[in-house]
Amino acid sequence: MAKKLNLTLKVWRQDNAADQGRFETYPARGIDEDMSFLEMLDVVNEGLVEAGREPIAFDSDCREGICGTCSLVINGIPHGGRKGTTACQLHMRNFKDGQTISVEPWRARAFPVIRDLVVDRTAFDRIIQSGGFVSVRTGGAPDANAIPIPKEISDRAMDAAQCIGCGACVAACKNASAMLFVAAKVSHLNLLPQGRPEKSRRAERMVWQMDQEGFGACTVTGSCEAVCPKEISLDFIARLNRDYGLSVLK
Repeated sequence: MAKKLNLTLKVWRQDNAADQGRFETYPARGIDEDMSFLEMLDVVNEGLVEAGREPIAFDSDCREGICGTCSLVINGIPHGGRKGTTACQLHMRNFKDGQTISVEPWRARAFPVIRDLVVDRTAFDRIIQSGGFVSVRTGGAPDANAIPIPKEISDRAMDAAQCIGCGACVAACKNASAMLFVAAKVSHLNLLPQGRPEKSRRAERMVWQMDQEGFGACTVTGSCEAVCPKEISLDFIARLNRDYGLSVLK
């Protein structure tokens, strides 16, 4: 039989982007240890609705660690600090009975708070729109499969393509830098033959758009890699710096 937990939540509540915001305290009683963190929030919200109070607003979608929507800072760490784990895959068995848990939104100028724990991450969409695509004619799937690609290169491209765009890297960085996100999105295309015709332009445009969105500079502290639920490597930032440098020199 699953263990039941009694917890105290300190949750950031903010009515809109202009509101100053504040922490509010809520009890979370009889929480099944096999629940995910988001399921626990569902239970708390059910109690708030039954009491005639406003439920806590938070983002969720797939709840399978794929979409990157579950953007929560849990006890000061994006996604709760469990290696390679999104907030929706974080289980309550990782917490202790009687523990106090703080829950906050991403904190970055480029990610303004919409309400409570929900932030506007459309800055990432605009970065992708600036160059995160292949526009040259590449043929159909059979044509792509006919192009020989060394396994080492395809593996590296797939490592970069794992990025789910959750924004944890930005939330963890003291400068609110989006370099790990941009590096992953640039690298997974630049590494493959289909992406090489636009390689230089892609790096230049996406870095420019990142700067326009107000993200901070990268000082390579490694905090982004530490909290990334897909464990994207800092090596991709080095690769992006090289691709960007070459594009500027041309």
